[in-house]
Amino acid sequence: MGIIQTLTEWAANLYLDRPARNKSYQELGDQLEVAGSKIMARLHQKKRTDFNHRVLTHIVGIERWGQSRLQVFLGQPLHMDEYNGYRPTRDVPWDQLVEQFGETRAQTVALAKEIAQKAVAPDQTVQHNQLGPMSARAWLRYLLTHASREIYQVR
Repeated sequence: MGIIQTLTEWAANLYLDRPARNKSYQELGDQLEVAGSKIMARLHQKKRTDFNHRVLTHIVGIERWGQSRLQVFLGQPLHMDEYNGYRPTRDVPWDQLVEQFGETRAQTVALAKEIAQKAVAPDQTVQHNQLGPMSARAWLRYLLTHASREIYQVR
């Protein structure tokens, strides 16, 4: 493993895994739900622009891609794919895209609850394409922070 990959994995651990380490899957699911409600409120106040649409399709695509990785903790096979196949198309109307975000976030919250019910081991990891192996808690925090950070680009 090269120095860049080592530093990337160290930073991911510091930013994603450590802050989530002492949280239960239920707490992370609750945080995702609250953040999702705030994002939905923001989106309902915004209009479709090409830029806003691009940002929101990116957020939804990353969230769906992350869900595919979370499902590996529940026994599904790992597919080392990119997020592009999960990203909604450019022709999805804005109102439908906003609803897709809400549905997608609800599915992420449901996955957090299922991971809690299955008592996934805290040291079990699933590979992130750039950030290396991540725990289920780190994956949940990744999805929480990604959408919560990216949504501020929507004007």
